[in-house]
Amino acid sequence: MSLVKKFATVASGTLMSRALGFGREMLMAAALGTGPVADAFNAAFQFPNTFRRLFAEGAFNAAFVPLFAKEIETHGTDGAKRFSEEVFGVLFTALLALTIVMELSMPLIVRYLVAPGFAGTPGKFDTTVTLATIMFPYLICMSLGAMMAGMLNSLRRYFAAAVAPVFLNIILIGVLGYAWYKGSDALTVGYGLSWGVLAAGLVQLAIVWVAVRHAGISIGFRRPKMTPAVKRLLILALPAAITGGITQINQLIGTAIASAQNSAVSSLAYADRIYQLPLGVVGVAVAIVLLPELSRALKSGNLIEAANLQNRSVEFTLFLTLPAAAALWVMSEPIVRLVYERGAFAANGSTPTVAAILAIFGLGLPAFVLIKAFTPGYFAREDTRTPMMFAAISVAVNVTTALTLFPRMGAPGIAVASAVAGWVNALMLLGVLIRRGHWGRDVPLMKRIPRLVLSAVVMGTALYFAEHWFAVRLGLGSPLVVKATTLLSLVAGGALLYFITAFATGGADFGMIRRNVKRGSGKSAPPVAETELDE
Repeated sequence: MSLVKKFATVASGTLMSRALGFGREMLMAAALGTGPVADAFNAAFQFPNTFRRLFAEGAFNAAFVPLFAKEIETHGTDGAKRFSEEVFGVLFTALLALTIVMELSMPLIVRYLVAPGFAGTPGKFDTTVTLATIMFPYLICMSLGAMMAGMLNSLRRYFAAAVAPVFLNIILIGVLGYAWYKGSDALTVGYGLSWGVLAAGLVQLAIVWVAVRHAGISIGFRRPKMTPAVKRLLILALPAAITGGITQINQLIGTAIASAQNSAVSSLAYADRIYQLPLGVVGVAVAIVLLPELSRALKSGNLIEAANLQNRSVEFTLFLTLPAAAALWVMSEPIVRLVYERGAFAANGSTPTVAAILAIFGLGLPAFVLIKAFTPGYFAREDTRTPMMFAAISVAVNVTTALTLFPRMGAPGIAVASAVAGWVNALMLLGVLIRRGHWGRDVPLMKRIPRLVLSAVVMGTALYFAEHWFAVRLGLGSPLVVKATTLLSLVAGGALLYFITAFATGGADFGMIRRNVKRGSGKSAPPVAETELDE
């Protein structure tokens, strides 16, 4: 199965989730706008979501996957099963203890960490505490689910783990649809969404648990014990958790700072949902697929294959994210107007602020995706300390910039801080990979990058003039169908122009695409469930 096909497998599940996420956010914007309940829900959900990225997806995709792959290579399926059960026992016990402590401390956590700006508004503060208390057990489900997703990715079974998040959006859309049908008030909607998040966590855990059993590995509960393998995992996982969740750390910091201004938290959340579409479809897919593939290549001593995997991944991410970044920068306001401007959102007049945040996020998009392409180069070599140091520097840059810009710019200042921190992190990761000789000079890649940038600039310029030409059709008074067809036509035309320019200038060629689609993944997968590895 080729690298691009594996990216596509993961991206298809992520695309479904992101597309439904758009529907969810459209309904939420109409129901809650950027009002106090929207601020409370987004701040409360940010907290368990950040922990999920820190201690689940970030840590286990970075630390667990290489160790699990090594167990399969050295001790076969039985060794991998034993290692998984040891980890499961320790993880479940630690998560249960953490959840109990956090639930009891939630008022203090919201007051001093999550949303200190809400403390002066008693109703808003109390609502945030209650919603966060309901949703925090979601962490247990998603952390255990992330471990099992890491197992599936190591076995080259990508689809179940990629499609599971779809059910969060399905359930929340159902909650919002029911609330609209019943005519529920904003506070009732907020409570319904919180219980929906918890239910979705249980459903997602069930999906990956069944998929792991279907892959031939049944996980039983073992008494928590610090075995050498578990100790090694924890040594790798702590810095990996911080590194893998750096974007979420910065978002949590941004949420805390933004809580000092009404509507800022929800404005950031709505813009984040849109830019998460290209970030998730491309960046997450690359990170999930690249780490196990790179780990296998390095474990087998195939350095040429490892270098090729890294270069082709960067080539793939830039080919798709540069035009997305240009489109978000130029077309942010028409996009926000189409997706959100109705109901309570329109009444609040939130479009200009959310559009400005989205445009700035667009400039940071290539950096956020490149971070996901660069970090596997460290994690696959079991070096999680160096990216953690860079993540800490990135957080410092983010905090300093956000505190400097927020008083003058409001929520867009936080977006600027996030984008700057992302680029600083990406450049540091690349620089050290090159200095250590872990990133070889790839002549085709070096030639294509400036040509892809040029193609994106040409597309962005054309979209800028086209947006002004069709301003009436994209404006506030235009019917929804007219706005949608006009915007989609402009996006399609811009994409066509980008691809034509990229192929004409040599930024891309059919030979490159053909080689990536046909190229195998290197060393064959372990023998477990061998006939179904390419599902």
